[in-house]
Amino acid sequence: MSMTKDTILEVRDLKTYFPTRTGLFKAVDGVSFELKRGKTLCVVGESGSGKSVTARSILQIVDRPGRIEGGSVLLTRADGSTTDLAKLDPRGRAIRDVRGKEIAMIFQEPMSSLSPVHRIGTQIGEALRIHFGTPKHEQRERVLELLRQVEIPRPESAIDRYTFEFSGGMRQRVMIAMALACNPSVLIADEPTTALDVTTQAEILDLIKKLQQSHGMAVLFITHDMGVVAEIADEVLVMYRGKVRERGPVEQIFHAPQDDYTRRLIGSVVKLEKKAEVRLARPAIPAGTPPLLDVRNLSLTFPSGLKAVDDVSLTVRPGETLGIVGESGSGKTTMGRCLLRIYDAQAGAIDYRRPDGQTVDIRTADKAALEKIRREVRMIFQDPVGSLSPRKTVGQIIAEPLKIAGMKGRELNDRVADLMQQVGLEPTWRERYPHAFSGGQRQRIGIARAIALNPRLIIADEATSALDVSLRSQMLDLMMKLQDKLGLSYVFISHDMSVIRYMCDRVAVMYRGKIVEVGDTDQVVNNPAHDYTRALLSAIPHPDPRNRRIHTRFRYDAGRTLSANG
Repeated sequence: MSMTKDTILEVRDLKTYFPTRTGLFKAVDGVSFELKRGKTLCVVGESGSGKSVTARSILQIVDRPGRIEGGSVLLTRADGSTTDLAKLDPRGRAIRDVRGKEIAMIFQEPMSSLSPVHRIGTQIGEALRIHFGTPKHEQRERVLELLRQVEIPRPESAIDRYTFEFSGGMRQRVMIAMALACNPSVLIADEPTTALDVTTQAEILDLIKKLQQSHGMAVLFITHDMGVVAEIADEVLVMYRGKVRERGPVEQIFHAPQDDYTRRLIGSVVKLEKKAEVRLARPAIPAGTPPLLDVRNLSLTFPSGLKAVDDVSLTVRPGETLGIVGESGSGKTTMGRCLLRIYDAQAGAIDYRRPDGQTVDIRTADKAALEKIRREVRMIFQDPVGSLSPRKTVGQIIAEPLKIAGMKGRELNDRVADLMQQVGLEPTWRERYPHAFSGGQRQRIGIARAIALNPRLIIADEATSALDVSLRSQMLDLMMKLQDKLGLSYVFISHDMSVIRYMCDRVAVMYRGKIVEVGDTDQVVNNPAHDYTRALLSAIPHPDPRNRRIHTRFRYDAGRTLSANG
């Protein structure tokens, strides 16, 4: 690779290894690339491919016992001199001077990278104090200017607030302001939009692009979302198990991929662009079929006065998948939890039709009736880590609902083995604990537990949002296969419109606690009636670099419709 005058950072044959009991784990194994001024390089690959370790190696912040074993990281400074960052002492002064000042990093989870006890103004100002010795009064002016740059509303009052007072999207903006404080020449963004809904993600991507153009930064953007790559990348680096599988201009990677793994990645994205084939072959639900679940005028107001669910009515028919879509804070999860009475709604009815044809109102049912209903209506949670006990083996976790139902001995063991096979897990893994599984496998454990008692209705809350694209389509296919085999109905809660389009028969769109639109998925996706739905659809990153549309998207602001730049 020849260095051009625009190359700010050149990584050559980087190797970062982790010693383990079973030998060396080669997290980054001979990776090379360069970052150019004003350009964006996207690093893609599934979880565990070595993307984040590559980024952390550049700044020498690899978690112990990992260490850089070989290769070089050449940073070209403003005065034309070059420094090999890989040779610097990870704890020394020289690398600390680079961090934040010349190369800044935005992490995936802003909550764990921001201090909960300091005001955000102090946190952003700290970098200025450390690197430039900026006096207090000047710090505040510069921080206000940064908050304006990252478009945080009312910066004069925001500067004195604490992290927990901001939403996820706003926290991510604070992180970006912090990263930009010293005008770095390189910005490393590690999955900065993974936890955000599509509209917030679109705003953050817009913002990074705008700031990159005004500051001339080189951006290294790590993501597993190929739609995002198509929208923002100039060059793409595809990683798999620590190695580079393919590298090239974004156009080539999407339209003429050379490597089989890259082709599979692109294929799994394109697959989610349309309706699932499984659904096309299904017979229509006969007209006049009584609903399995009939929700009428459901309302829940939290003690703080927030009306989280506001007069919601919807129905779910037997064998149907109803999607609930909306941004964070729209009330989707709260509504899903009301359906299982994890939260007690204050008004409305949730009529559930039992197998014998009798209907029971879940909202007012007594304890005995609720216990029976909860065997038939189950939930899959968003976070497989938080919903699986770390102290129980996978076999014990899946067996739990069966034990409560009175199953034991040989029958219990056989049922657990059968459930694990149904969701694509080896029954021999039953003695392992959750931490020994990947994210996708943990989600399968959650699904196995949910279907253990042969339920009739499953409420899936963002069940695939934490997964890579390739795993996401596998998981949705698995859920639809189980649906046909077991005769399940789903309420599928998601902020990802492409997942809803792929899997759901009908969709209800939620905004600030209310349902603003409901209808057949095809009709809502192709011909939305409400402006908010249009805004949601236009913010979905489109996996084709020839058709970038995120920057010309349609925005919605409670009653005021804004154009892309409004």
